[in-house]
Order: sequence, then structure tokens, then C-alpha cells
Amino acid sequence: MTTLLYDGSFDGLLTAIFEVFEYRYRNVEIIGKEKFHQENIFAEIHEVITQHDKAERVLLKLEQNIGKAGIQELLKVYFSEDPELEHLILSAIQQSIKYPNDNILQNYADNDILKISKICKSVSRERHRMTAFVRFEKMQDDVFFAKIDPDFNVLPLIRKHFKDRYQDQKWMIYDLRRNYGILYNLENCEFFYPEEKIDLHRYQEKFHDEEKNYQALWQRYFTKTNIVERKNLKLHIQHVPKRYWKYLTEKL
Repeated sequence: MTTLLYDGSFDGLLTAIFEVFEYRYRNVEIIGKEKFHQENIFAEIHEVITQHDKAERVLLKLEQNIGKAGIQELLKVYFSEDPELEHLILSAIQQSIKYPNDNILQNYADNDILKISKICKSVSRERHRMTAFVRFEKMQDDVFFAKIDPDFNVLPLIRKHFKDRYQDQKWMIYDLRRNYGILYNLENCEFFYPEEKIDLHRYQEKFHDEEKNYQALWQRYFTKTNIVERKNLKLHIQHVPKRYWKYLTEKL
């Protein structure tokens, strides 16, 4: 058994997979350094140094074999943070090399491919719900702030949606669970990584007065237009699951 340790990045993972083929490793496992603890004392440790040229060569080969859509599916597996993500992506790439003329991502008879399909559906669903349920709140510095806590690391997958949709205002989306976010300043849309988690107990103190008035008005409107006799909580939860209520002003 050879254990390849990489830095946790997607380029790092592709570099590791490149070196699996480069050094002709047979029995391998790929693990992010932050998750590694050696259980098999007989395993050979190979530390991977991320090299963008190697990662690019893997991407070019993948584009030939499974297309850009296939690469997007593997990215979803990576962002799923599934404990087996390295194994699944390695397995898919190995199959794409072995069967370059087949659409290996539709071979659901293979257990790894079937799991990739299920993960991609779950990540796509979460991505869609984040674009639907994200709520921005206007702050005193005129930046619109939104907090999210998704099951999967979908922030990179929703970046383009919000950049295209809200080009005329400054905004920030912050992932509570992973402590990083996106900041758009009317020119650039960049990821940011604060040294400390944002204090959500105090951030409401920085609300713009307009925001406080808007939230009060919206909550009053929601209450007044609600028809108690037609309440269907089961249907409501089906369309707006409870775990997303924390994003909605009318549920506060």
C-alpha cells in the first residue's frame, strides 16, 4: 500500500493522481494532509507537491475522454467533502483512461460511478437551494451580507450565479461552517479567508437602518397575508425544508 498525501486542493488531488500513473503505483490511497493519521505502519508514504502543469495534463486528458460536463461532475464530488472523494475521483479517472471512448460516468453498474451519480445529484440540489434561499442583509457600509451553512462546500459552485445576477451592488456571502466566503466589490469577485470566524452575535448591530425597517415590514406583511385556515405545513416543508428557515427573514 502506498499512501499519497496532498494539500487538500483540487489541483493537488489531480497532481497526486498524475503521480499514481507516473510512478505506476498499484495499491494506493490518496489522503489530504489535514485528515491523515497513519493506521497502516507498513504503508509507504509519498508526499505530493502540487504542480499545476501535472494537474493541467490530467484535466486535458479528462476533457478528451469525458468532456467538460464530466469534469464538472468530478468537481461536485470534490466539493461534496465525502470521505471517499479521493478514491471515487481516482476510480473515475482510471476508468476514463482504460475506456477512453466510453461515457464511463453513465456506467451505473459500477459501484463507484453509481455513488458519484448520487453525490452529484445531492450537491446539485444543495447548490440550487442555496441560490434560492440565500438572503442578503444591508449593512452600514452598504455591503449586502448573506450567511450560509450548506451541507456541502457549494460556495464555489454558486459564485458565478450571484456575480452575474448582482453586478450593481457590493455583496458578501459567508460560509459559517467552513469559515470563508466570497466578496464582490463591483469590480472583482474574490474568495476571502478571515483569520477568525465572524461574530454573528454582534453582526446585527451593524445592520443599516433601512435593513431593520425592511425586515420589520416584511415580517408584518408575511404575518398579515398568512391564511391560517389554508395552512399546510407538510407541503410547506416539502418546498422549503426546515434547515433553510434560518436564512429567511420571515422565519426569524
